[in-house]
This record gives sequence, structure tokens and C-alpha cells, in this order.
Amino acid sequence: MADNETKNDTPNGTKKPALPLQQLDADATKKPSGPPSGTKKPDGPPGAKKPAGPPGSKKPAGPPSGTKSKKPTMPPGFSGDGGGDGLTRKDFQSDQDVRWCPGCGDYAILSTVQRLLPDLGVPKEDIVFISGIGCSGRFPYYMDTYGMHSIHGRAPSFATGLKSSRPELDVWVVTGDGDALSIGGNHLIHAMRRNVDLQMLLFNNEIYGLTKGQYSPTSERGKITKSSPYGSIDAPFNPVALALGADATFVARTMDRDPKHMKAMMRRAHDHRGMSFLEIYQNCNIFNDGAFFEFTEKETKPERALFLDDGKPLTYAGGDRGLRLDGLTLQAVDLTTGRWSADDCVVYDETNPELAGLIGRLFWQEDLPRPFGVIYREERPTYEELLHTQIDGITERKGEGDLDALLHAGDTWTIQ
Repeated sequence: MADNETKNDTPNGTKKPALPLQQLDADATKKPSGPPSGTKKPDGPPGAKKPAGPPGSKKPAGPPSGTKSKKPTMPPGFSGDGGGDGLTRKDFQSDQDVRWCPGCGDYAILSTVQRLLPDLGVPKEDIVFISGIGCSGRFPYYMDTYGMHSIHGRAPSFATGLKSSRPELDVWVVTGDGDALSIGGNHLIHAMRRNVDLQMLLFNNEIYGLTKGQYSPTSERGKITKSSPYGSIDAPFNPVALALGADATFVARTMDRDPKHMKAMMRRAHDHRGMSFLEIYQNCNIFNDGAFFEFTEKETKPERALFLDDGKPLTYAGGDRGLRLDGLTLQAVDLTTGRWSADDCVVYDETNPELAGLIGRLFWQEDLPRPFGVIYREERPTYEELLHTQIDGITERKGEGDLDALLHAGDTWTIQ
């Protein structure tokens, strides 16, 4: 079911043709509703439960109840408010009211993108945001750039067409775990293997938020939702492993509650020439609150989140723990006992596909942390570069061609 909202403003003074922009549907002004009051979670099957965290860990508390703040507070001195060409964050804020649920992680992602763009030095009229369906699909309305709210799961296809015809444009795709990994899965993997030069931001909240809380392709096994009242029996997708399997040339992961890291990863994704896939852990405080708190909150983040640094040993927990190779298996070791040191840990190389495969498979292991940062990076020709090189070569050999002559060539029939 699609949201028929679209942005009704365009940048002033631009000369390049705009993508179609529709008007906002009146339904878009309605406040998203939560679950009906008095509803009770159905009981799951005996023994079904969410995979546990590390021994002795407990789920950190969420944001204080009763908070009235709709947008997350950015850290002091957070950069990105002004670029070298005079653009500021405000230049990328549209006149549309932002209509996500108060406390949603999407606010932090939107703010980070708007703070990043002035730093990139890209002309505003050359920037395009294309989205699919879901809460993330609203993104183009809130950006004062060209944009398009496309159809369910097909944003990568729209972006591929645009980038192929207008390779000079800076194209961003905004999608969610439901949009990209269910109906959009086929379009996603082919954009990756083709290496279309665009940035894809996948908002992963492990739930269908717009349609009110069904389990998604990334929801954990045993997840109790409106569409799985006795617990989901599906094994969840690991988006990073999927991207690596589709031969994406840039794969990274970040989180909505670490805006500095998120901005750095967006910058790295933008600097990469080719398809950049950035998974963003995004909290849905209405239907799946706390799904990633073990990785994002200060009580457990040091022990559960591994931040990758190219050329540096894989250490975490303030340097007290690390990962070493035991044959072809990653093993967590204690660096405080004297038996192991950082020299025994794997030195990360973000261009090594075999190492990326091992790191990318760190998913739901209770004794191992989850990786954040650039997991894999590879340089290879982009789809549009190869496409236009081929077209130019054929044109040089055969001439410009004649469309009318082509349409009337070969066997034709006249219908009386």
C-alpha cells in the first residue's frame, strides 16, 4: 500500500529538467497511529524467545518517558551546517512538515544527510533522492532537492534509469528493510552487481512501521507481531551478507544513535565511485523499540559493537577485547590477561573480500560483537561508464542512426 505524498516545491533558478513531483495527499497530514489501546501481545509458542545477548547483559533503558522532543539533539559542535559553496543545512530543508512518529530514528538520519550535503560541493540542482514505500519513502519530501517517491521496492530501478541517462547527477536511494528486502530484493541485488554509481541508504528497523507493526525480512526468529502472533518462524536476512553476496563494491553499516559515525559513513559512501550500500540501524520506538539498544546504548555498546578501522587490529571494549583467527573462524579473546595482545588480533583490510565475508557474517552470535564501519570496498568500472562507452563505440562505427528508419525496417504490415 503506497503513501501518495510528494513534495510540491522545486529549487529556484535551476535549468536542468526536474523529475516529476506530485502534490501531497491529504491523508499525509494525519498523525501516524500506534497500536489500539488495551491490546495485548499474543502468547508465542512454548519456549519461543528473542535471541539473548551476551551473558550478564541486559537491555538498556529507552528514551525517558514523557519526552516532548520530536527531533534528536545533535552533539555539540556537530559539523556540516555550512559548505564551501555557501550552502547550509537549511538550504536542503523543504517546506514540508516532517511527519514521522516523535522519537523515530529517521529524524537523526534526515538531519545527518542535510548536514552532510553542504560539505560535498555538489550543485544543489544535481542532487536527487529516490525512495520506495514505507516510512523511509517520505524522505524526498523533506529534502529541498529533486526527488521522487517511487513504487514499492523499485527505487533501485528508477535510480538505475536516471543514472544511466543522466550520469552527471548525484543520485541517492532511500529505502527500508521491508521495501528493499522483500518485494524489492531482486531490484536491489541487480543494482549492486551492476555497480550503478549511486548511494543507497537502507533504514533497518526490523519491522514494518508504516503498515503498523508486521514482521519484516530482518525481524528475528520468534518475533511476535500482528502478522506472526505465535512468533515468526522465518530466518532473518543479514543485509550486509546479502550485499556481499551480490558483489556490491561498497558495503558499510552504521546506526542512527551515533550521528558522527553515521555522517562519516555517508561521506565514505558518497566518495566511493560505484554502488554504495549503507545499512543504518534505525530505532522504531512505536513498533520495535530497543531492537538495537545492545549495540547503540552506552551501557552495552562497547562490548557489543565492533568499529572497523582499516589497517588497525580488530579490538573493542576499549581495547580490552579483540578478534583473532582460529583457523577460518573468528574468536573473541580477552586482551587483559596477558595471554593475548592486539598483535594477535586480525588487522582489518576493507579491500579483502575473504575477510569481509568473515566479518559480514557476524550476526546474532552471543559471544561476538557486531561490526560497524566500512566492511568492504572495491574499485571497478560503473554500469553507466560501461554503458556510455559501449554506446559511443557503436555510434562511432555505425553513425547516429535513424529511429524512424529503424521502426519501419524489416517486415511491416498495414492494417486496413
